[in-house]
Amino acid sequence: MEAPWHLFIMASMYIIAGIMHFIRPKVYLRIMPRYLPWPKLLVGLSGLAEILLGLGLCFTFSKEYCLYGILTMLVVFLWVHFYMLSSQKASAGIPKWILMLRIPLQFVLMYWAYGYLV
Repeated sequence: MEAPWHLFIMASMYIIAGIMHFIRPKVYLRIMPRYLPWPKLLVGLSGLAEILLGLGLCFTFSKEYCLYGILTMLVVFLWVHFYMLSSQKASAGIPKWILMLRIPLQFVLMYWAYGYLV
């Protein structure tokens, strides 16, 4: 069965987001929770994970594994979203209402990925 076009939209979204970790690492370093070790390494690894998972969505043999990987990644990234709500400094200057909207958006992204598994 051929993959739906919107799966490629999802794949592109993760690939682009992952590439941005390497183009604008300071943006991601600003939102990395301070209690995590090796922030530069974690930013790079999370960017690489997004790129590889996005690419994996494009192939039948890896799609299901990558969808589980994306779901796991989105759950882990929730910690970053909650961390950003914890203080003014952690928010990186992003208005609180935008930070609040990101949490339900994370669940929408999870639902979107899960929809390809059922």
